[in-house]
This record gives sequence, C-alpha cells and structure tokens, in this order.
Amino acid sequence: MGSTSDLPVMEGAAKFFDEMEVPFEMNALSAHRTPEQVEDFAKSAKERGIKVIIAGAGMAAHLPGVIAAMTPVPVIGVPIRATMEGIDALLSIVQMPPGIPVATVGLNAAKNSAILAVQMLAMCDDALFNKFVAFKEELKGKIVKANEDLSKVEFKFKTN
Repeated sequence: MGSTSDLPVMEGAAKFFDEMEVPFEMNALSAHRTPEQVEDFAKSAKERGIKVIIAGAGMAAHLPGVIAAMTPVPVIGVPIRATMEGIDALLSIVQMPPGIPVATVGLNAAKNSAILAVQMLAMCDDALFNKFVAFKEELKGKIVKANEDLSKVEFKFKTN
C-alpha cells in the first residue's frame, strides 16, 4: 500500500488471504517518497517467492504501475478513494502503457483483488483450488438464502 492510511481498505485483502490460508506480505511503499524501497521490493519479489502482487494506492496512484514496470510478477492494482471520489486513482492505474499491464479492481475493492490473486494461485494448487470452489459455493448459498427470505416478504402488488 502507498501508506498506512490505506490499511482500512487493504485489510480486506489480508482478511481474505487469512481465510484462504494464503501467506502474504504487507508493506507500506511509496512510489514517490520511497522509490528505492519500491524498486528493491519489485525486483526481488520473484526470488522471495511472491507470485502475485497487490498494490493499493490513492490520488496519483503510481505504485501499481511502478511495481509492474520493475517485476515479471503479475500486479493487481487497487484504486483507493482518497480524492476526486477515487477517479484519479482509478485512471492512474488502468491507463498503463502497452507491455506494462496492471489488472485493476474497483475503487476500494481490496477483497476483490485478493479473490483474483487466489484464483490465479489456485490454478497451480489443487488444495487452494478446492478452498476457492467452496468459497464460491458459499457465495451462491448466500444468494439462495436471500431469495428464500425475500419470498416471505409481502407487498400488495408483489407477484413472487
């Protein structure tokens, strides 16, 4: 994340990784204030066993793109709503030049970034794949239950 002020958003990813029992690092790195540390992190990621990087940033939101420029590891960007309703961060992350892709999730959607990362990792890990399938089934079950509950709600003109 760009700074610890992003933690309330980024902890959504951390909680999902914990739920899926996926080891992860959590760092505060700034593309503008600590560029040397960002470079060290990005260039050593693969050697440290990192398979996917999630980078959350607000405002100018250069962190995901800067990391993507310096590593072969896939990068997922999380635009954080800090100013301009987060549109500045979103545009900074999605408008990458050819050859430097950054997968991008919705504003403040750190949990979705972790879900996407787990999907990527699960393609080569049967145990994680099975956990992920169970997670998706649980999501489906919540909607089935919601519809059962909605069927009991009565309105004069409700037809179902």
